[in-house]
Amino acid sequence: MFIRFQDYCERLKPTLEDALREQLSIFLGNTATGDLASLRETLEGGKKIRGCLLCMISDTLGGAFESAIPRAVALELIHTATLIHDDFVDQDTVRRNRPATWTLEGARRAVLLGDVIFASAIKMMSDLSREDGRVVSHAIAQISLGAFHEPLNPLMLITEIESNKLDGKLYEKIIHLKTGILFGAACQLGAIAAKANDKLMKKLLRFGLRIGEAYQIADDLKEVKQRLLTLSIHSDQMAVLAPTLLYFVNEMRPHIIPILKGKYVNLNGRVLEYFRVAGKLMETEIERRLRSAVSEIEEDFPNNEFSELTRRAPWDLIRMFDES
Repeated sequence: MFIRFQDYCERLKPTLEDALREQLSIFLGNTATGDLASLRETLEGGKKIRGCLLCMISDTLGGAFESAIPRAVALELIHTATLIHDDFVDQDTVRRNRPATWTLEGARRAVLLGDVIFASAIKMMSDLSREDGRVVSHAIAQISLGAFHEPLNPLMLITEIESNKLDGKLYEKIIHLKTGILFGAACQLGAIAAKANDKLMKKLLRFGLRIGEAYQIADDLKEVKQRLLTLSIHSDQMAVLAPTLLYFVNEMRPHIIPILKGKYVNLNGRVLEYFRVAGKLMETEIERRLRSAVSEIEEDFPNNEFSELTRRAPWDLIRMFDES
């Protein structure tokens, strides 16, 4: 029996990676084994927590392992495609200490590769069932919408803040679409693999959404802590953090625009204190959302060897992220 989600992931990860490589070779053919070594590295990196979450839900509900694995593969492929696209859009040149795919394959090829993976995952799931296809196509559409809404240009942000178009509500939308949706899809697909009823599937969707939102807040909290460590921030970094700070410390609004206009700003005085307050509030909000996730499965949930693992998994997931 597994006590920690980390242990469950470590046991499952080799099997999941083998299945990923096999599926990749099917829909990319010889390209995957030749020119796209960077893609293989992207797939082989990471903890595969979304696919493992899917399999854990299926196990808890009594589903067959053979039914969960192809769904977990599709989900991890979708996650990989989002990373390929995000790295190019954000102009990040490194992914998991390796060159980002777009820096090796070129922007056009990288974007098209992400599109191929998205389309292949939809077909793969649609071949399993109409419901599987609906879940993954909806997830891809929502994730793309979240990326579209995420403001990253400092000059555009200044205009939106000055016209009061940008408020704390944007952050709620971003964390829901950007990260929550794929965690929610993982739990939905795990429930489908185990042939769960609609009522339980909806509860598990909300379970996954809250975990994913907490996961994104933890990601943003890491950036806030980095700024507190260096006591500095430049305009591009503030552009990324602006929705977060407006959500947790709206009083910082007058200080955000000057930072967006400057190339480099030292954190001190009131601005430094606002960053510290934001960090504390983010920690509290992560805990609140994790508790909210578990509350969704307190009723109508099986009591077996995986039940306690599933209830502890939200906190284990955040710890895994913090330690990475």
